[in-house]
Amino acid sequence: MLAGLLGRLMWLMVFRSDYYYEKAEDLHERERDIKAARGEILDAKGKVLAANKTVCTISVIHSQIEEPEKVIELLAKQLGLDREEVRKKVEKVSSIERIKTNVEKETGDMIRRAGLSGVKVDEDYKRYYPYGSLASKVLGFTGGDNQGIIGLEVKYEGVLKGIPGKILTTTDARGIEIDEIGESRVEPVSGNNLRISLDANIQEFVQQAAVKVMEEKQAERVSVLLMNPQNGEIYACVNVPEFDLNDPFSLDTEQAAGAVSEEEKQELLNQMWRNPCLNDTYEPGSTFKIITMAAGLEEGVVSPDDSFYCPGYRLVDDRRIHCSNRKGHGSQTFVEGAENSCNPVFIEVGLRLGVERYYRYFTKFGLMEKTGIDLPGEAGTIMHKKENMGNVELATVSFGQSFQITPVQLAVTVSSLINGGRRITPHFGVAVESQDGTVVEELEYPVQNGILSGETSEKLRFILEKVVSEGSGRNAGIEGYSIGGKTATSQTLPRSANRYISSFLGFAPADDPKVLALCIIHDPEGVYYGGTVAAPVVRSIFENVLPYLGIERTENGTAHKE
Repeated sequence: MLAGLLGRLMWLMVFRSDYYYEKAEDLHERERDIKAARGEILDAKGKVLAANKTVCTISVIHSQIEEPEKVIELLAKQLGLDREEVRKKVEKVSSIERIKTNVEKETGDMIRRAGLSGVKVDEDYKRYYPYGSLASKVLGFTGGDNQGIIGLEVKYEGVLKGIPGKILTTTDARGIEIDEIGESRVEPVSGNNLRISLDANIQEFVQQAAVKVMEEKQAERVSVLLMNPQNGEIYACVNVPEFDLNDPFSLDTEQAAGAVSEEEKQELLNQMWRNPCLNDTYEPGSTFKIITMAAGLEEGVVSPDDSFYCPGYRLVDDRRIHCSNRKGHGSQTFVEGAENSCNPVFIEVGLRLGVERYYRYFTKFGLMEKTGIDLPGEAGTIMHKKENMGNVELATVSFGQSFQITPVQLAVTVSSLINGGRRITPHFGVAVESQDGTVVEELEYPVQNGILSGETSEKLRFILEKVVSEGSGRNAGIEGYSIGGKTATSQTLPRSANRYISSFLGFAPADDPKVLALCIIHDPEGVYYGGTVAAPVVRSIFENVLPYLGIERTENGTAHKE
C-alpha cells in the first residue's frame, strides 16, 4: 500500500504537475476581459464615420467585498439600477459578476474614487457615430459587446473587431486579492480601420435632397443611390427616413408612441434598419426599358432608325396593353419611342427577341444573380420562370412590369451596359488600413468583361442622352452637361390601391459616364410621374455633385431651361 501511495504521489508530482499547477492558478486568478478598440470607418476623404468612445464596465468580486450595503447603495444610485437587482449580483458567490457595461467614463471614475473593496471599474470602448443618422443603413451599428449587428459593421467584423485583452488578479485561498502581486495585463490589439468609397459630403447633400422631396410630396420613403459606373464604387446610399446610429433601438415611427409588445417592437426595428436599396425588391417600370433596349440593339432586332406606330396600346394575344399615352404617339422612330417612353415600342422589341433570347440576355447581363455588394441581406431578382413565360409576360417584362429587382441591381446592370459592357461589382470597402494609416490591403472586386459590345453601349448612351435632351427626362437636363437617363412611373400591387413609385435613373457625362444616380420615390402625393417628380431630384444632385467631383461643364453639354 505504501509503495502504491508513493507511486501515485510520484505520478502526480512529476507527470501531472503542469496540469495541477494550471488548476491552482485558476483558483487564485480572477480574469476580466478588456475590449479591443474597434477599427474606425473612414469615408473617401478620411472623415471618421464610426469611432470609439471610452466607457467603463463595472464588476464586483464577491469574496473581496467588505461593505456590501455601501457597495449596493453606491452602484444602484450611480448606475440607475434597482437596488434588489444589484443586491442579487453583489451577494452572488461567483469569481466575478458584471453589473453594467457601457457606463459613461465620468460615472465610472466617480465609482472608482469611492474606493470600495471588491468593486472593479475597467475602461472599455463603445461605438460612437459622429454624424448621427448619416448613412445609418449603410454603416450599421454594434451591440453591447461591441460586435457588428447590421451594415458594414457586421460585414467587415473580421477587419474591425481587434483582439481583446485581459486583466489577471492573483488572490489567496479565500479569494482575497494579494496586494504584493497586484494585477497583470494582457493588452488588447486594436482592430484595423476600413476606408470606404462613400463621401460624407455627397451623402449629406443627397440625404437633404431626399428629405426635401419626401416632405414636399408626403412620400412614404425615398431611396437614392449614387455610384461610379466604371468601377462600382458607391458615393452615396440614402434611404430616408434614416435612424440615429447612436440610439438605434429607439423607434422613429408613429407606432413608437403607442404601446407595442416586445415582438412587435422588434419587427418595427427590423423594418427601420432595412436598406431598401438592396434588401427590398420593387417593380422598376420604364427604367428597365434600358435593358430591353440594350438586348434588342445587341441582337440586331432593332436599330435606332426603325419605324414604329403607337395607337395608344398594343394587342398581345388576347390582351390589350396600354401605353402611358392613351391617345398614342403615332409614327415614331425607335429613338423617339425611347424619348416618349412608349410601351408599345418596347413590347414590339421584346416580342422580336422572343422568350429564349430575352432570357439569355437577362442572364448574360447578370440580372438573375445577386450583385455581390459588400453589405448583408441582398435580395435576389423575382422573375417568371422561362417555361411559364408567354407573350403577355414577355411584353410586360419588356417595359418593366410583372417582376421585381433591387434598386442596386438595376443601377449596377445599367452601369455595366453604359460603361462599354463590363459587369462591375458595387461596393463600399476600398482599403483596410492600420491604426497609423498604413494600407494593409487594397480591396478588389470581380469584373466580368464582354456582357455587351462597345458599339451597342455607345448607341445606348446616345439614345439615353436624347431622352434627357429632347424627351421625357428633360427635367434632369443641366446647362453645360451632357446627361443621359430614363424616367419611370410604376404602380404597386394591388393596382386598385392607386399607389405609385416614381423614379429616374441618370448618368453624366453621357458620352463617358463618371456618375450614375438612381432616385426612387415611394407613393408620392399628387403628381407622381417620374419625369416630373424624380428627375428634378437627380438634377439638383448632379448640379452640386458633378462640380464637387471635378467634372467640368462643356460648351456642347445638354441644357434644359425651365
